Amino acid sequence: MKVKTQSKKVNKAWLNDHVNDTYVKLAAKEGFRARAAYKLKEIDEQFGLIRPGQLVVDLGCTPGAWSQYLRRKMSPAGAAAGALNGCIIGLDLLPMVPIEGVLFLQGDFSEPETLQQLELAMQGRQADCVVSDMAPNLSGNGATDAARIENLVDLAVDFACHHMKPEGALVVKLFHGGAYTPLVQLFKNTFRVVKAVKPKASRDKSSETFLVGIGLKVTV
Repeated sequence: MKVKTQSKKVNKAWLNDHVNDTYVKLAAKEGFRARAAYKLKEIDEQFGLIRPGQLVVDLGCTPGAWSQYLRRKMSPAGAAAGALNGCIIGLDLLPMVPIEGVLFLQGDFSEPETLQQLELAMQGRQADCVVSDMAPNLSGNGATDAARIENLVDLAVDFACHHMKPEGALVVKLFHGGAYTPLVQLFKNTFRVVKAVKPKASRDKSSETFLVGIGLKVTV
């Protein structure tokens, strides 16, 4: 009985924090599906990554907040619908409610068949920017979770090396822990410019951070 009461208290506290969160309120007001949109917005504003006319690949896109931000940034009028100057391809293991102008593919990014579908959707073009909000289901086991996170980031880096323009940019999410240092080193080995960013929209209690890599050192 004591455990249940504690659990209810924790859930109630989280719900209260969530409902009163500045970015949750802002997302609802501005029509974004999640507060995560403001994480990408801050990163983009800091580095100037997203521009009209680009081909952008959004990995781990569900529920769609990042794709919504991309779609508005690449619209001549910054609109959520209507004309779109560029191409956005979103991919996720989970389904996503359609976003006008965004090509969505559902599948496991670690599977060759899914990668082939993504390559076909790109029609032989190289991406200007690849953004990844992919994250594994955390088990609580530090070594296991670190390996899962490292695998997803490795896949995103490998994709960027093979399918992104030499001057392009990759943004990935990762967490402080066992995988953090080797992944930062992987980025430094791969990109000319590497920056770690903790956006204001990322909750203080969260260990998440984002790595930005700009300009491939070696093209494949």
